[in-house]
Amino acid sequence: EEDFEIIDKKQLPDEAELRNEEKAKPEETRWSAPILSLARKASENLALSYGSALKSASLVGLVSKPGSSDSPAKTSTRCHTMEERANLMNMMKLSIKILIQSALSLGRTLDSDFPPLQQFFVVLEHCLKHGLKVKKTFIGQNKSFFGPLELVEKLCPEASDIGTSVKNLPELKTAVGRGRAWLYLALMQKKLADYLKVLLDHKHLLSEFYEPDALMMEEEGAVIVGLLVGLNVIDANLCLKGEDLDSQVGVIDFSLYLKETQDSDGKQDGGITAVLDQKHYVEELNRHLSCTVADLQNKIDCLEKTNSKLQEELAAATDRIGSLQEEQQQLKQQNELIRERSEKSVEVTKEDTKVELDTYKQSRQGLDEMYSDVWKQLKEEKKIRLELEKELELQIGMKTEMEIAMKLLEKDTHEKQDTLVALRQQLEEVKAINLQMFHKSQNAECSLQQKTEAISSFEGKTNEMMSSMKRMEERLQQAEKARQAAEERCNKMKQELAGRLDSCRQQMAQLDSKCSTLEKELKSEKEQRQTLQKELHQEKDATILLKTELQQMEGLKKELRKLQDEKQQLKKVREEQEQALQEMGLHLSQSKLKMEDIKEVNKALKGHTWLKDDEATHCKQCKKEFSISRRKHHCRNCGDIFCNTCSSNELALPSYPKPVRVCDNCHTLLLQQCSSNSS
Repeated sequence: EEDFEIIDKKQLPDEAELRNEEKAKPEETRWSAPILSLARKASENLALSYGSALKSASLVGLVSKPGSSDSPAKTSTRCHTMEERANLMNMMKLSIKILIQSALSLGRTLDSDFPPLQQFFVVLEHCLKHGLKVKKTFIGQNKSFFGPLELVEKLCPEASDIGTSVKNLPELKTAVGRGRAWLYLALMQKKLADYLKVLLDHKHLLSEFYEPDALMMEEEGAVIVGLLVGLNVIDANLCLKGEDLDSQVGVIDFSLYLKETQDSDGKQDGGITAVLDQKHYVEELNRHLSCTVADLQNKIDCLEKTNSKLQEELAAATDRIGSLQEEQQQLKQQNELIRERSEKSVEVTKEDTKVELDTYKQSRQGLDEMYSDVWKQLKEEKKIRLELEKELELQIGMKTEMEIAMKLLEKDTHEKQDTLVALRQQLEEVKAINLQMFHKSQNAECSLQQKTEAISSFEGKTNEMMSSMKRMEERLQQAEKARQAAEERCNKMKQELAGRLDSCRQQMAQLDSKCSTLEKELKSEKEQRQTLQKELHQEKDATILLKTELQQMEGLKKELRKLQDEKQQLKKVREEQEQALQEMGLHLSQSKLKMEDIKEVNKALKGHTWLKDDEATHCKQCKKEFSISRRKHHCRNCGDIFCNTCSSNELALPSYPKPVRVCDNCHTLLLQQCSSNSS
């Protein structure tokens, strides 16, 4: 919110009156001659820029020609915006010039309390706000210049440190405060002009935030960026932790630009042009205030519309709540009827289930007894069967042992037959040898005598071999007899096992028949049990249906609770909106009080003059002479010079953001005014 004074144009003096006042009071205007010359030059530059802008606009087609079809309202708005841009550019020139001159005269780093630096940031903020598009959000309308400044981080990676440091500050809660902190940090880095130049180089991105005829979209923006390059000479040390940047009021203090400067150029005609320029500045301020008042009126209208809509919604909600309450009563009645029916049906089903459970228990006891008897018989038969199976396993083991013994005997017989075959071959060989010897005996009679002894020895050996052969044959006969006896025993065992197996099979068939009968009986019992289970499932389904109906009733209760919660939330919203309306009324009353304060300050500025240090030798109140120990102090309200004891009070004035030194008389007067305004 910008606080400006609304001044009627009729109250401003004409040029003739100003000239007469200049002639009548030549001594009072001597001090303002240098600043008036600067204002005259600024007005000449303004006129030149205005003329060039009009020419360019006529060439492009912005300004309507005599034969064009544009409406006079559009041309007037365009001229009005051009005047705004020119005025803001001239104010920027003056603020930068005075800031550089004051900084060079001090010769030290500047703090945030330095008035020219504060006014420079105020003017720069007005320049950045010119032509901003209003963005509608859920809360309301938002018009902040921090949006375009955030683009610098994307376009210039060096500015990322500024963005992170601004976002990490916990004291900043609004976009305006973040934008001001960003400007402070950029000025301390001496890169404010570079960052704004990067923004102007990408005007297609700025078009999302600014109107086409905004200052940053026109040539004046480039001129201001060029002027900001001169601020690189200044060293600034600004502390952001203790500053309340969110709630600062951006008011331009014109008293800084109307102070006395020791310059030799003091023509009287320049004063008239300077006063005219001041008149233009005041008109500009008046226009800004009218814009803010219109914005406030629009906000009030919007709030009234939203309040009316909320009241309509409340009425609709109350109607809906009444209808829902009626439906709730109907549902309660239906619920009671359903409960009565369900209780009756549950009682009937309980009695039926009790009777069926008794019958089922009785039949179940008889079946359990039958089942236990059959189970005992099965266990006994299983024991008998296991014993028979063990005997069969023993007999099968004996049979396998007999087969193994038979195989061993067969192997022995085969081995003995092989030995007999080998002995027979030896006999045949001996016979062949005997025949050869016989033939040789016939041929060699002389050798018979020698070999007769050998023959006799061979005959003894043959006799021994024959005896051993007879023994082997006897052993074979004995083995064949033992094998035949074992085969007879195996046949007898097989016959006995076959008889026992037939008897076991008969017993198993009897047991299978008994099991089949028992299985049939079990199936019949299972069928009865299934029928009973089906009936139980039907009863369970009925109970589930009743439970679902109860759950539906609970859901209806929850819906009623939700509707009651919505009703309470709507009441809370209505109360919050009423509080917001009350706060808006308080803000409006506070803004009116601030307007009255600004009027009084302007009246005080018109009535009082700032005394020079050389003009005052005694304190105005106590009339004591100033010395090295008793120093001079200006009252920021009336401009007179007092000693420290007579001006020890401090008060916050509309033209100063912080409490400043005030004399005792002004202190009492301002306190009386504040008490009267508060009452």
